[in-house]
Amino acid sequence: MSADIDALVVGAGVVGLAVARALQSSGRETVLIDAEPTFGTHTSSRNSEVIHAGIYYEADTAKARLCVRGKHLLYDYCSARNIPHSRLGKLIVATEAVEEQVLEGYRLRALANGVDDLYFVSRQGIREMEPDISAFAALMSPSTGIIDSHAFMLALLGDFEAAGGIFARKCRLDRAMADQDGCVAEIEGGQRFQTKLLINAAGLEAPALAARIEGLPSELVPARRFAIGHYYSLSRRSPFRHLIYPVAVPGALGIHVTLDLSGAARFGPDIRWIDTIDYRFDDSRREEFVAAIKRYYPSINAQDLTPAYTGIRPKISIDGKVISDFDIQSFDHHGIPGLINLFGIESPGLTSSMAIAEEIVAVSEASLT
Repeated sequence: MSADIDALVVGAGVVGLAVARALQSSGRETVLIDAEPTFGTHTSSRNSEVIHAGIYYEADTAKARLCVRGKHLLYDYCSARNIPHSRLGKLIVATEAVEEQVLEGYRLRALANGVDDLYFVSRQGIREMEPDISAFAALMSPSTGIIDSHAFMLALLGDFEAAGGIFARKCRLDRAMADQDGCVAEIEGGQRFQTKLLINAAGLEAPALAARIEGLPSELVPARRFAIGHYYSLSRRSPFRHLIYPVAVPGALGIHVTLDLSGAARFGPDIRWIDTIDYRFDDSRREEFVAAIKRYYPSINAQDLTPAYTGIRPKISIDGKVISDFDIQSFDHHGIPGLINLFGIESPGLTSSMAIAEEIVAVSEASLT
């Protein structure tokens, strides 16, 4: 069987859903496929569900630009569609005096990214806002929030299908071949799509999928790297009213406190490199969690933590060097009309999803004209 379509989006995580919705809404006949039996089963449903402000990313990076734009789009969409969310704010805490300089660096970086609502909180102010937190000072980010990511993805899918889009579950892309009309995509089982646009939004599997696209230079396909993170739930009532983040560690934002929309607290994630996609929970790191959390929440103990879940970040590397920014490759990178690869879409991918979709629509229009 074969079919001619305008766009094929591979990967029904939050970014793939947002892209498919945007393309279908722009008038392009779009098919969204995913190898899993439903949407959002990997990175999109195994994260902190935080709406990020745009603080940590270097100016002029894709993460900085798309996070800040995406945050505004996401809050507007949630309000318009009644998607559960809360703009409850985040405290980034300095647990040592020397870390106050790091907080000032965050403030300046945020300003460079267009985030101008951060302000410092004194030790006394911290006690008033979060009595159980111990810190020298903190930086408050009032536009950081939380979201029901499943409800958000369900709304995106609903919009996509209501506009006429087709979502095919348990549908794996075997390979694709570029031609003068776009790409021919071969689906497991024998179906072929002739598509003007092929969007690789496969998350953890995006580099592996790109390697199966004939005509794409192999040197443009980054190596995939898997970084697992563990989350523990607080087994008693949460004393926190805000998200609490320590100063970031290399490759991650550190073991922080996030809240769900019911007010329950969880801690995480840590970071550990693994070779395969394996979500098993390693409870042997509990004491490391306790030690990290005690720096800002001294009353924690090991019995307070209950294993919750793990998530895997879809990191990438080139020539052995881990790439910290989103890597969005289109015609200008590889010369194949209509092909767009989305590599390394880790945090803040959820926050950035609608801005990424907006950009994909613009890039696709340019590449096909």
